[in-house]
Amino acid sequence: MHTRNRFRPPGAMVLLVVAAVTLCGCRDFLNGNPQGTLNERTLTNRAGVEGTLIAAYRMLDCTNATNADWGCAASNWIWGSIASDDAYTGSEASSPSSIQDIETYAWSSSLVESTLNTKWRAAFEGIVRANATIRLLDKVLAQRPAEISAGDAKSIRGEALFLRAHYHFEAWRMWGNIPYYHANDRDFRQRNVGVNVVANLKIDLDSAIALLPVTPRNGQAGRATSWAAKAYKGRVQVYARDWTGALTTLRDVQLNGPHALETSYDRVWTGFEAFANGPETILAYQASANDGEPNGDNANYGERLNFPHSGSPFGCCGFHQPSQNLVNAFGVDANGLPLAVSNPNWNARDTNLTGADAVPVDPRLDWTVGRNLVPYKDWGLHEPDWIRSPSYGGPYSAKKNVHEKASGAQSNVGWTNTQLNSVNIHIYRYADMLLLLAEAEVEAGVLENARAIVNQIRARAGQVAQGCGSGDDAAADSVLQATYPMCQSDDRIAVPLHQSATVDSLTTPWAVYRIGLYATPWIDQVFARTAVRFERRLELAMEGQRFFDLRRWAVADQVINDYLVVEKNRRAYLTSAQVFSARHSLYPIPAIQIELSRVGTEERLVQNPGW
Repeated sequence: MHTRNRFRPPGAMVLLVVAAVTLCGCRDFLNGNPQGTLNERTLTNRAGVEGTLIAAYRMLDCTNATNADWGCAASNWIWGSIASDDAYTGSEASSPSSIQDIETYAWSSSLVESTLNTKWRAAFEGIVRANATIRLLDKVLAQRPAEISAGDAKSIRGEALFLRAHYHFEAWRMWGNIPYYHANDRDFRQRNVGVNVVANLKIDLDSAIALLPVTPRNGQAGRATSWAAKAYKGRVQVYARDWTGALTTLRDVQLNGPHALETSYDRVWTGFEAFANGPETILAYQASANDGEPNGDNANYGERLNFPHSGSPFGCCGFHQPSQNLVNAFGVDANGLPLAVSNPNWNARDTNLTGADAVPVDPRLDWTVGRNLVPYKDWGLHEPDWIRSPSYGGPYSAKKNVHEKASGAQSNVGWTNTQLNSVNIHIYRYADMLLLLAEAEVEAGVLENARAIVNQIRARAGQVAQGCGSGDDAAADSVLQATYPMCQSDDRIAVPLHQSATVDSLTTPWAVYRIGLYATPWIDQVFARTAVRFERRLELAMEGQRFFDLRRWAVADQVINDYLVVEKNRRAYLTSAQVFSARHSLYPIPAIQIELSRVGTEERLVQNPGW
């Protein structure tokens, strides 16, 4: 394996387990008869239970069996970024895709129907596998009581319950009205009306908290722990606007738990093994490269479209391009504070922000966005020919999901293997959790606690900025060093910012980086709410969270419609975008799933309003 001390299986094991679960989990769940050579007798042992649990973890990202259109990516880049003001579809207009329909809110198109169904299938397949683990565990404990220790049995059950909660949460924030499945449910045709999803999520997570150990079982990073389950419970409480409960839960994790911010922002999204599964990781898809799977399908399958295109070292495919609105959002004032918090004209820039522009920016910009004449980690300068169609998708590239060349995280096999890597895909990280806690503090009126959290996030963001790095090859290195002679003697990917009492700043040949703290006590709840929400955008940009945030804040219609008014003048295809309206408050349930839910003449799944 490329990485160590994790529980990610080699590819062959993934295929075996998926086949087994399909027979003992899905078909049993669908009340059908197994077809094939594997059955529950084959799996009724410790190895079967552990393998079935690994298969449940595997559904955190796309597999080559479930993916058709990248709707199942662990990062939710389509549903959380493209559907928001963070990103454009990218690539080029001639690439047939449902993603542009999602971006333009034409969610009733047949292409979107298929992509929604991919997401639905992935979420509920994860639930099936988690429930299959619980059923198989109970069977092994009954038939072979000495095979699995009491401690391991508790942890296995806790991990399965944690995953079951996660997959239900993913479906709930997509569709709102969903069925909730338990291990003993045999008929998948459950109703989605009148289901208290939040109550069920809390029950599962409370059970997981009680069952799970405080550190990963067997010392294997990536397994759920009681602290991860508690942090996730707090996430659910914030989404449900249970501010009192969220404060209790998340303050406990903050004060007593093992999680912490990485020391610098460059260590959050990285291919370097030394920084994988650091203190910031709560739940991440544990991607695996060069592990024996012949097609590289364990190596961030769901992200493989989101690399710079053919002029770059990655060769393809240029989707998920940062919007001009997002780039403008990283602008700062003289104190290093976000312009968007205080300046109504923050989004005025319509032209490409390149390394030739001495505009003060938050240093997180160049860890998030690839832009021309700025080093792109250690792959050389981001160049115009890295963009497939600038007139369509704009001039910027995604960056967080991309590995460093020096990390060795790139896959050696697979279709366009340069797009495949072992970068952990953060589904829930500690900075996200802290900012959820800050929201709860604001809503409870404890504004100074919220300010302290935001300043903690900003102080970490001010530790380092993008450095020279190096070029992909000798030619790229020569261009980099000729453009910026300082890079002849400094190939660091990350360089320290100069520190001062309130403002961090570093002037490089390609950027003026500046980030300051909120030095004045917050006494206005409206301002505090704005500052916390905007900090979430900067910290979590391009991580698939933005759309869900806008929607739960009940500001999606205003923010997105205002965004479209401006962006239609930047990207011509957005002139066809539909007005974001009440029906977009929930994604439409795939019609095929409604049809499959029919019992007699009754459709047990009821479509969301407006669709």
